[in-house]
Amino acid sequence: MLRNVILSLLITFLTLFPCQLRDGSSHQGTVTSMEPNEGTFVLNSESNKKGKIKSIHLVDVPGHSRLRPKLDEFLPQAAGIVFVVDAVEFLPSCPSVSEYLYDILTKASVVKKKIPVLICCNKSDKVTAHTKEFIRKQIEKEIEKLRASRSAISAADISNDVTLGVSGEVFSFTQCRNAVTVADASGLKGEVAQVEQFIREHVKP
Repeated sequence: MLRNVILSLLITFLTLFPCQLRDGSSHQGTVTSMEPNEGTFVLNSESNKKGKIKSIHLVDVPGHSRLRPKLDEFLPQAAGIVFVVDAVEFLPSCPSVSEYLYDILTKASVVKKKIPVLICCNKSDKVTAHTKEFIRKQIEKEIEKLRASRSAISAADISNDVTLGVSGEVFSFTQCRNAVTVADASGLKGEVAQVEQFIREHVKP
């Protein structure tokens, strides 16, 4: 069984973050693989440190809907989840992104272990990028809509395991049983310090 897994959920097919975290390089182009990619390595920012440094095991799952069932193989072992969204092309994908995140946050395996989630706003260096505060608020609004629509479905038809939020209150991430934070990043430019900080908070050296 894998331990100290950081499960990276990429909504786009860009594999910039694993490359930056592993060796500081920028992968150019897109990857159309329909399989999760795994690797165990020491964070690039810690590669020159003296003493014993704990490696991490990163599972990179592209955001294609056909791959979502594979998440159940990794979620019970995850020490954390990095949920990557495109800060530039965010608005058109907001409903589908929010639904994906909603499904993750209502998984019993995630809630029971209180697996922390980092919503990573990639391409934040771009002039046209939405701010992390805007992205957080829009996802919270979409999840509130999902709560209302799914509560109207018969319990027998609900695939989610846990009810999200507080009854009678407008949804916010502060209501989640596991910690949900939002950070800026740029995989292309190597601005991944907040991602690395998140990893080290949950995978101790």
